[in-house]
Amino acid sequence: MYIDPHAHMISRTTDDYEAMAEAGVVAVIEPAFWIGQPRTFTGTYVDYLSSIVGWERFRAGQFGIRHYCTVGLNSKEANNEELAEGVMEWLPRFALKEGVVAIGEIGYDEQTDLEDHYFRAQLELAKELDLPVMVHTPHRDKKRGTTRSMDVIEEHGLDPSWVVIDHNNEETVAETLQRGFWAGFSIYPSTKMGNRRMVELLKQYGGERIIVDSACDWGISDSLGVPKTAWLALESGIPEKTVNCVCYANALEVYGKSGQIREEDWLSPPEIDQRTLYAGNSILRGGREPVIGTEKRKRRDDLVIE
Repeated sequence: MYIDPHAHMISRTTDDYEAMAEAGVVAVIEPAFWIGQPRTFTGTYVDYLSSIVGWERFRAGQFGIRHYCTVGLNSKEANNEELAEGVMEWLPRFALKEGVVAIGEIGYDEQTDLEDHYFRAQLELAKELDLPVMVHTPHRDKKRGTTRSMDVIEEHGLDPSWVVIDHNNEETVAETLQRGFWAGFSIYPSTKMGNRRMVELLKQYGGERIIVDSACDWGISDSLGVPKTAWLALESGIPEKTVNCVCYANALEVYGKSGQIREEDWLSPPEIDQRTLYAGNSILRGGREPVIGTEKRKRRDDLVIE
């Protein structure tokens, strides 16, 4: 069994859900983030958050995957002060929704004053609501941004064991672990971390407080990043216990502090019934036969589309 604790499933297809379920993914965590272009007013952000706590949670369940999310104002859009103020007014309401396991992903992008202001405000919200935090580390000037993120978190008095510093790489992981934070790694081609590099890091650091995710989104990314990394790690001689920690147990431990994600959610799940509706809508189209109960999904190795 695998958990993908950073998957932007709102941008993925039903084929992704089917493939993830077949590969052994039992749960995903969807962080609120930028959608590829700037949002221009608060209402669009509210509708987006509504989707990841509502429809997307339903859609995942139709394929036997439990869906959770984190909510937050992302670092890129924190630079639009009018939008940011509007989003901050709404966040406490969404943070209390069922299935919300953390405040995130928050942090720095260009490391501006506005990003810093809203990062700090959301750290205080996490403290107030007793929720874990998922931190986005910047793509540019990553080492300085990662160190600065941890400095600010400590300044605000958060327990590092409640905070996941995500998108780590070889130059940031040692400090992240030494300071007691969880170190997330996104298996995302070209820009973040390939799984061969990840295997080498597991050989060096083991599995304590390390979390593997896919960060799959609307870009060129792989929704099977977690199981593929697990399989490669096992083939490379990484102990099964270590693989289980980084691809399952560690994410469950830290995000379980929210009280919103539990192993029994997928060990004793509700039966799949694709006849059910959400706000009057179904994942089915046309006369497609619904999957009900324990029926096996049709595999995708056939060239014929019916």
